[in-house]
Amino acid sequence: MNVAASPATEAQPDTGPGRPPCRLCGAALHRTFVDLGAQPSANAYLTANRLSGMEPTWPLHAYVCDECHLVQLEALHNSEELFADYAYFSSYADSWLRHAEIYAERMLERFAPDRPELVVEIASNDGYLLQYFVREGIPVLGIDPAANVAAAAEARGIPTLVRFFGRKLATELATGGRFADLIVANNVLAHVPDINDFAAGFAPILRPQGMVTVEFPHLLRLIQGNQFDTIYHEHFSYLSLGVVERLFAAHGLVVFDVEELSTHGGSLRVFAARRDSDHVVSERVAAVHADEAAAGMDGPEVYDAFAARAARLKRDLVRTLMDLRDAGKTVAAYGAPAKGNTLLNYCGIGTDLVKFTVDRSPHKQGRWLPGSRIPVFEPERLRQERPDYVLILPWNLKSEIMMGCGFIREWGGKFIVPIPAVTIVP
Repeated sequence: MNVAASPATEAQPDTGPGRPPCRLCGAALHRTFVDLGAQPSANAYLTANRLSGMEPTWPLHAYVCDECHLVQLEALHNSEELFADYAYFSSYADSWLRHAEIYAERMLERFAPDRPELVVEIASNDGYLLQYFVREGIPVLGIDPAANVAAAAEARGIPTLVRFFGRKLATELATGGRFADLIVANNVLAHVPDINDFAAGFAPILRPQGMVTVEFPHLLRLIQGNQFDTIYHEHFSYLSLGVVERLFAAHGLVVFDVEELSTHGGSLRVFAARRDSDHVVSERVAAVHADEAAAGMDGPEVYDAFAARAARLKRDLVRTLMDLRDAGKTVAAYGAPAKGNTLLNYCGIGTDLVKFTVDRSPHKQGRWLPGSRIPVFEPERLRQERPDYVLILPWNLKSEIMMGCGFIREWGGKFIVPIPAVTIVP
């Protein structure tokens, strides 16, 4: 979703031919989590003048480290190219805006009776979250490398640095006397090629009793929910609480609380502070650790079984769509999320099975999905075309989408939810 971390630049240790090193601990990666084939960048939406050209593709192969259990991709992309003209704007999902507003309210309750003197958000996107702190008169600073989404934030009155975050920027901010009581990093840690450089930037700009909150999709829920489509090139890492705790500890931070969230198919919000702070460690930290241990995330079996489940869902979805086509039914899709592109390209689905998709974001309308080359229209297209079935690509928003598009039932239309298993909803 978001990114604001420095591109990887440091030399990596030699781990043997074809074996990339773990980006957290440097150990050689031998174990495959899932191989989703060669795919284009999931956010490289095509314009009309690019339809006649070739699309670059890269292996979408996730490994798991046998030493620290970080699930990860090789960093095959240049981050500056990926986010030069970013197509994702956070403010086009109503449920995500409400999520951000509730977060701001609860964080102000945590700080009461004091108020934060500065809130810094890394990967601040279009100001979707910081706007709620601005509304309360609290100084904020956004950091995001995508100039186009940063411009949208600035238009909201949110000062934004168009930069990648890491040690270097943190040093510059600290030298300039800019210290935060609250640092927010929502759905960015997975996007970071060099997570050690990223995590090293927190402590230098954090006030002694300040806190960092980091949200990320929980690897445990990804595995349990068969959410292989959330794997794409911009997501370099797939995280558990144990991995994040180890990462933060290496950079002077202690995890003192954690919340389990429903967002993105199941996420964690981790609270961390400087090691010398007075924050008391919550019992919820031990509870999540216990859940991860009970699921076997400290051993290889749970990771080894994942690829077969992804392949089985692929067969089920393709078979369902082919059967509908052969029965003379039409299928469109709702949404143009990155996860949808992983799903479509892994399954080899194109316009022969899904005629078109629709999306609320004007930044995606009038373009084509990478790889599948399915055209993206405005949501009104569903009323015009009256498809028999609508495949929900952002399945994590299925309730919101089915409520907003309930009109398809006027002509007997149904929804297809692909994850965690292919389900048809009347």
